[in-house]
Amino acid sequence: MPSLPRSRSAGVAVLGSLCFVLLLTGCGDGGTEPTPPRSTPPASPTAAAADQIIIRGFAFKPTSLKIRPGATITVVNQDSVPHTVTATEGEAFDTGEIAGGQSASFTAPDKPGTYPFFCSIHPYMKATLTVA
Repeated sequence: MPSLPRSRSAGVAVLGSLCFVLLLTGCGDGGTEPTPPRSTPPASPTAAAADQIIIRGFAFKPTSLKIRPGATITVVNQDSVPHTVTATEGEAFDTGEIAGGQSASFTAPDKPGTYPFFCSIHPYMKATLTVA
């Protein structure tokens, strides 16, 4: 195979190197990449979000919730099976069965104190409601 003249061979090598460098750098115009818009930080939690219990993965979230006396608490069951939010002692509160993907509400006790609760269907699921 005939070889290219030395100057032409060097030019092809330089051109190949230049293409490789441009490929690595994205063939940009030398300017800076546009800065993506900054996302706004999430808003601070509202009272409604604070007055909520999420059931997900066979667990209550949060596991300890502080609430004001008589507040309405919404329970959102994100699991596909039913759950309850039932006070461990006495009859302070009980949502009854909440189907998977559904929600229910209950009223927090008027008397300040600590109220442990569990799921009566899955008793290993436990958390605490503090009324203050």
